[in-house]
Amino acid sequence: MDLGEYSEVEAEPLTARALRLRPRLIVNTGDGKGKSTAAFGVGLRAWSQGWSIGVFQFIKTCGWPTGERLAFQALDDVHQRTGQGGRVEWLNFGEGRTATRAGAKADQRALAERGWQQVRERLLAETHDLLILDEFCHVLAKGWLDADEVVDTLLNRPGHQHVVITGRHAPDRLIAAADLVTDMRKIKHPFDAGEKGQAGIEW
Repeated sequence: MDLGEYSEVEAEPLTARALRLRPRLIVNTGDGKGKSTAAFGVGLRAWSQGWSIGVFQFIKTCGWPTGERLAFQALDDVHQRTGQGGRVEWLNFGEGRTATRAGAKADQRALAERGWQQVRERLLAETHDLLILDEFCHVLAKGWLDADEVVDTLLNRPGHQHVVITGRHAPDRLIAAADLVTDMRKIKHPFDAGEKGQAGIEW
């Protein structure tokens, strides 16, 4: 074969078992409530399987004691004491409560870059079986990170790592790359009637 030529070798099709066990890239997006809630539900399933879980919250501050964070910290403690379930790492990269209350004075781009660097390191090191990137769609939609670089990194992650990404306005490239995408559409919400969020329901 000449140096300038190249021969394309067809990859063998994956078996049914390989397809079933392929690591998933999951995106929960849309204006409706429940994107993060659904992701944490997957986290509970993964913990019961003994998986190592990494939760990385963008936008949201660790100063807000959400029920999910407290629960997963308790599950990590159970794992450390008894060996049941899997270990849990939870990190926050933000100064707000939600995507709509992100913290006006914070340097969101710098926070996002710092958070993504830590996520990327863990992906390359294959630290976790499941990574939950909460409010990450919003970060990408705002342009605080390079969406193309992020998607390339996710698509080329080594090993067997599942990733769940949440947030409004998921970029088209992320949607195209994902294995499972759910668009949560709001039909009705108490906030529209001026009601405030409730502990145990919203956090």
